[in-house]
Amino acid sequence: MEEQDSAARPGTKAKDFGKLKHGCEHYRRRCKIRAPCCNQLFPCRHCHNEAASSLSNPNDRHELVRQDVKQVLCLICNTEQQVARVCSNCGVNMGEYFCDMCKFYDDETEKGQFHCQQCGICRVGGRENFFHCKKCGSCYPVGIRDNHSCVENSMKNFCPVCYEYLFDSIKATKILKCGHTMHMDCFDDMKKQNMYRCPICSKTMGDISVFWKLLDEEIEATAMPEEYRYEVSILCNDCNNTGKACFHILGHKCHHCNSYNTRRLSAPDN
Repeated sequence: MEEQDSAARPGTKAKDFGKLKHGCEHYRRRCKIRAPCCNQLFPCRHCHNEAASSLSNPNDRHELVRQDVKQVLCLICNTEQQVARVCSNCGVNMGEYFCDMCKFYDDETEKGQFHCQQCGICRVGGRENFFHCKKCGSCYPVGIRDNHSCVENSMKNFCPVCYEYLFDSIKATKILKCGHTMHMDCFDDMKKQNMYRCPICSKTMGDISVFWKLLDEEIEATAMPEEYRYEVSILCNDCNNTGKACFHILGHKCHHCNSYNTRRLSAPDN
């Protein structure tokens, strides 16, 4: 009985006390961070950034640099102290996962958090499942190590759909066949709208060869009237080749790569 009472009191260095019971919509943690930029307490940097970005005066809006955080407040005993994993007063782990470089705390270790030295920030998903692509400038899944198109600093850009910065976004990211990147949610929304071109380079975002075959069948079954049977010049967005194609209202096929992701370059010759 004495051992149970001891484990229930935070002052007894029960490091798991309060685990997963505190935090915000972004992270489960047992502390708040003091933002040095405005000297206020927030559950996490995202909560700070959301509050700061909604200030009425645009000149007051700012973002927290995670590495600048020096002080945290333990939510178990309300002791403010220097950044550390274990509370200096009550002895709890303020975060089951803790990164001293990022000043980052999280109790939900099933996320597989790890710090990437080259990115300079913490990632999720398990270190063994990712590699750092130096040219793209970020951690990518090991499954595409040798079969992705490198685009310099591709992740250090804004999502072309929602325009949120991708590099340190907490949302899942989709790496397109062309090498450009966007949020997975934005990619799914585009698919629902039957939008299959990369918003940046217009290349096809995935393998839709089945759709091209359906277009073949539809075009073959839909003959154009005599006056519209002529050739037009086209540019293929996928292979960048130019060529000629028979005009059709449903699409113009590239004879180099069989894609219908093309655009007309000219009016008919006649």
